Order: sequence, then structure tokens, then C-alpha cells
Amino acid sequence: MMRAAVCHRLGTPDEITTEPVPRPAPGPGEALIRVHAAAVNLPDVLIAAGRYQVPVPPPFTPGSEFAGVVVGVGPQVTGVRVGDRVAGAAMSGAFAEYVAAPAGSLIPVPGGVDLAVAAASWVCHLTAYHALRSIADIAPGERLVVLGAAGGVGLATVELGALLGARVIAAASSPEKLAACKERGAEHLIDYERTPLRDAIRSAAGGADVVVDPVGGRFAEAALRTLGWGGRFVTVGYASGEIPRIPLNLLLLKGMIVRGFELRTFPQFEPELAARDRAELAELLGTGRVAPLIGARFPLADTGAALAHVAERRAIGKVVLEMTDGDDTGLDG
Repeated sequence: MMRAAVCHRLGTPDEITTEPVPRPAPGPGEALIRVHAAAVNLPDVLIAAGRYQVPVPPPFTPGSEFAGVVVGVGPQVTGVRVGDRVAGAAMSGAFAEYVAAPAGSLIPVPGGVDLAVAAASWVCHLTAYHALRSIADIAPGERLVVLGAAGGVGLATVELGALLGARVIAAASSPEKLAACKERGAEHLIDYERTPLRDAIRSAAGGADVVVDPVGGRFAEAALRTLGWGGRFVTVGYASGEIPRIPLNLLLLKGMIVRGFELRTFPQFEPELAARDRAELAELLGTGRVAPLIGARFPLADTGAALAHVAERRAIGKVVLEMTDGDDTGLDG
């Protein structure tokens, strides 16, 4: 048996319980990972509420991003051994002491990288890197507007955009969130709850070349209107809960491009770009040139509180669940 968060009924985060469940066994091509930390992302909230694009029927264990130590492997597994430190992502199952995952999807974690940091590094940073590198094809010196800039994807986009040489304009909803954006390399800061977003972007930088939007809602069109000729708008999520409707004449007049990005399907349709971006990001993370900001940590027993922290937009950076006492070197006795 193991401890796991369980969603018996779709709804609010307080529906989540923590209870003993059978420990999974690795099937063909799978590895069993003793989870040391798991990151909480907005899709975890949406899946538990029954509002995600791909439904998961209850009962299930939520959680999509994890890191830990391999404690067992199933048949037909190569390249992964017991004792390896790995990170990975799945549709669900990560908010537990153990998770079984396809061995080929696991990412090695260097010995000098804390497993909580590894758990918080992939979903948001990889989303941000793909959005900037492959979807927007951002160039040094371009003006990058990041909406929801203090959230998981937003702050990763700020950090990586600055690293790629962009002039980052961070838009968020409080001074505390904007302070985190400044620490991660933002050149201009906009509190869009207190300042008209369109006017503030034009005042700060004269406009934008690229917008990355994980928020949607009422800010999307305002940001789109600041793009110049040939500007690129990348939509990666709808944290506001509202999917915006964009007047197409705006695209026509300025030759703008709007592209969507979804981490789950990108490797399927763009395998070469996905492999390139993943390798480049792995090097950046492994050498410490980028690292996630972990803004809050919760024990597994407080999974519901961690999901609520994300759902209520109180998170700055990543939120992490910690399953163990911090020992990430040994195996089960």
C-alpha cells in the first residue's frame, strides 16, 4: 500500500482526500518511481474539477509532474535502472508516494539538482521554452509581453525570454508578483489590475513583437492590439477561466499570427522541434542557468490546500507537494 491523494468526485479542491491505496506495479515498458516531490499545475485543478479538455473519470489520483527515484522496472525496459533519479509527467497519478510511468518518457535528474526543483522544472519551463523557441521563434531584442507573468508558465516565460535576449514586459496582478518577475529578468512591469494594459504596454516599450498568454480572458485582446506588423500571439492556457474571442480584422490589418500551443500534443506533431527544445532546456536546467521559483511547499496530506492555492491565483512561481523527509538518495527498505 501507499498514501495518495484521491479524487472520488469531480469538484472543488476540498473534495480531494489523502488515503491508503494499492501501490502500482510497473507494466511492460514502465518504471516504478518513488515520488519525492510533485508540482501542482493549473491543469491538475481543472482535471479534478472536470473542466479539462481531456476528462479523467473518478476515482483517480491527480497530479501530472513529479520527480523521484526508480525502485522497480517492468519487462522490456531499457535505459532506466533501479536507483536512477528521474523526473516525468503524466495525465494523472503524481500526487502519491509511488507512480508507474513509461520509462521512455522519464528525464534523468543530475545528482546536483534537488528533486523538488526537478519536479517543478518541466511542465511550465518546457511549455514556456516551446512557446518562445518553436512557436514564436523569438529573436534577441524583440519585445515580449507575458500575461499572468508570476504564475508557473508566466514566470518561466519571463525567465527564459530574458535568457533568449528578449526585452520582457511582465504583466501581473500585484506588486509582490511583479517583484518576482523583476528578479527573473523582466525589464518592464505592469500591474494590469490597476493600469489599462494596452496603454501601459505602449508607454513602456512602444508596443510588442510577441505575446505569450496563459491567462486568456479580458487581457488577451488588449495585449493583441499592441502587436506590430507581423507580431505573434501565442495562446497556451486560460487561467482566467474565460476563453477570449478575437476580432479577426486585427490579424488582417497587421499581418499578425495567432498560434496555439499544448504541451501534451506538441511532440506528436513536431517531434524534431520537441526533441531539440527538450535537449536545450535540459542543458540550461542541468547547468543551473535557469531554475524554477518554488513559491510554496505543501505535504501530501494538504493536497487540497495546494490545489486551492493555485486555483485562487495566490501562487507565485511553482507550488510543490513533498512526499518524503528529503532523503533522495536511497531506496525502499
